[in-house]
Amino acid sequence: MSKQQDATDTMQDDATRTGSGSPAADGTTLELSRRRLLGTVGAAGAAGLVVGGAGGALGASAAQADAPEALSTIGATEVPFRTKGAKHQAGITTPLQAAGHLVAFDLAPGAGRKEAAALVRRWSRTAKELMAGRTSQDDTGVALDAGPSSLTVTFGLGRTFFDRTGLTGRRPVQLDPLPAFSADALDPRRSEGDLWIQIGSDDALVAFHALRALQKEAAGTARLRWQMNGFNRTPGATTRPMTARNLMGQVDGTNNPKPSEPDFDRRIFVGADAAQEWMRGGSYAVVRRIRMLLDDWEKRSRTEQERVIGRRKDNGAPLTGGTETTPMQLDATGPDGLPVIPANAHARIAAPEANQGAALLRRPFSYHDGFRDDGAPDAGLLFVCWQADPLRAFTQIQRKLDRGDALSPFLRHEASGLYAVPPAPSDGDYVAQPLLEG
Repeated sequence: MSKQQDATDTMQDDATRTGSGSPAADGTTLELSRRRLLGTVGAAGAAGLVVGGAGGALGASAAQADAPEALSTIGATEVPFRTKGAKHQAGITTPLQAAGHLVAFDLAPGAGRKEAAALVRRWSRTAKELMAGRTSQDDTGVALDAGPSSLTVTFGLGRTFFDRTGLTGRRPVQLDPLPAFSADALDPRRSEGDLWIQIGSDDALVAFHALRALQKEAAGTARLRWQMNGFNRTPGATTRPMTARNLMGQVDGTNNPKPSEPDFDRRIFVGADAAQEWMRGGSYAVVRRIRMLLDDWEKRSRTEQERVIGRRKDNGAPLTGGTETTPMQLDATGPDGLPVIPANAHARIAAPEANQGAALLRRPFSYHDGFRDDGAPDAGLLFVCWQADPLRAFTQIQRKLDRGDALSPFLRHEASGLYAVPPAPSDGDYVAQPLLEG
């Protein structure tokens, strides 16, 4: 596979990685990567299916430096910490993963620019190793028998980070606070933060392992502010690739801009003419914890639900017909003379053509945190969207939704955050190094 090293490269890398390991016969030191270890275990399972009782021979081959890997497709998929030729961090255009964590930290009292730089340097190094499927000798072992599993770790900086590090003069205007919206019921304890991390993986243990490793490395420098856990459909759970569904059962993300579109980079990533040079090639993430009033929603008939959204529930097609990707005919009317897609339908109000072309890249996780005192599920969407300028994308669209979206009565916005996500670092550098050392 193009996104992972082959078995030969892995064995060569094992012999050159730093850190303690097991001495080989020729006196060199080998360090088992998480992926390499899985290769020996996975090979055992695969061989058992093919040749039956070949345990003795397999046990010998597992100790050889050229033992083949036998990871499943999901486990073997590796997302590079920095993709050759790409400027942005992983986790923005990466396909949705099955498990995720969003976490924010505040710098500890007394920690400033120097301490923040050391922390982000440690985090960048750890993220690169974990995304490659490698772990240290003193690792907890949580993910030892798993491959990279599409792990991504994405780092962002909140508005207050610049105050605490003496860098207010280099804070982008795009980090100005979001305006208040009528549907907001925000908990400040679960909002904002100096530093933000998005973790995603197709294996829940791999995602947790990354969360735990990064949290431990923050000790003494930054304190946990808030943390949220999310999930999506597991890749391969459907007969063909499909747009994800949210907990309302709706296809969610149909109108996402596509990387193949000529203006994709302009909409999602900061341009080369940005005032803050250190953000060129980066993006801005808006994070919203949106609780869905599922008991109320599920009392509505499918027809009512479809009119609220403006799309069919079974396949995501607009109510004006066609397939999921068929453009909406916003001027189409029915026999009663009324718009087929209601004037307050969510899909109509959020459409780029209704917002002067404003578009953002939605990349959410669903969440479920048990049940509230009234028995209603505490569940909904960890909404994460990406754009080159939040004022011209999220804020513009949300203001319009706030004035008359038919979906709003079924939602409660309970937490919010806005973060500057710098571009991916150059080889050997760490995230935001030009800002912190410039």
